[in-house]
Amino acid sequence: MTVPWLRRRAASRFLVSSWWWFGLVLAAVGAGLVANAARAPGAAIALPAGLVSRLEAGDLVFRIGSGWQSQVARGAGRAGRGDPYSHVGMLVGSPARWEVLHAVPAEAPGRADAVVRDDLGFFLAPERARGIAIYRVAADAATRAAAVDYALRRLGTPFRIVENDREGQYCTTLVWRAWLRAGVDLGARFEHLDIPLAAGDYLLPHSLRAAPGLRLLFETPMGR
Repeated sequence: MTVPWLRRRAASRFLVSSWWWFGLVLAAVGAGLVANAARAPGAAIALPAGLVSRLEAGDLVFRIGSGWQSQVARGAGRAGRGDPYSHVGMLVGSPARWEVLHAVPAEAPGRADAVVRDDLGFFLAPERARGIAIYRVAADAATRAAAVDYALRRLGTPFRIVENDREGQYCTTLVWRAWLRAGVDLGARFEHLDIPLAAGDYLLPHSLRAAPGLRLLFETPMGR
């Protein structure tokens, strides 16, 4: 049996999250971006062999997405206009099998909108990615392990965007908070967005990518 106030709270969160997406769609339409959302997928992204062995768990993988959600994310904010990246996840696993932990609206049938763990190949498939950039956080092994552990413990947490709520679980806040809980402040800046019915402070991909705590390791040519 569901307690009435819990039902009201859940409904409120759903409405706020829905209005957030609706507001961003309006912003993207205003910027003329959604019209170009349906682009044909390009070639699969292949990482250099030498790079795969040098990657570390906790590295951040930014993606140039192909779907309409990516167009919406790129249309948000002013400082990031022109930045192609729309999504980010954290590497987990090992060179034998790298995976990406990320908070995302469902990308496969039967999935919920949640924090999921995907094979790196799935994350980089052409229908989802047109380019990537990989960044490293300077940290010792123990700190890196703590950040990865925090992110892994979020697995299955519902994808959630709520204005002015830094406990919201979306792609950038997942990895930002993982490192913060491990004791590393990346220096990322939240940006205020005047979204209709959902104005508030959000951490956008371009803001996280510009954080002083990140160092670029690799970028595909189309990401430049």
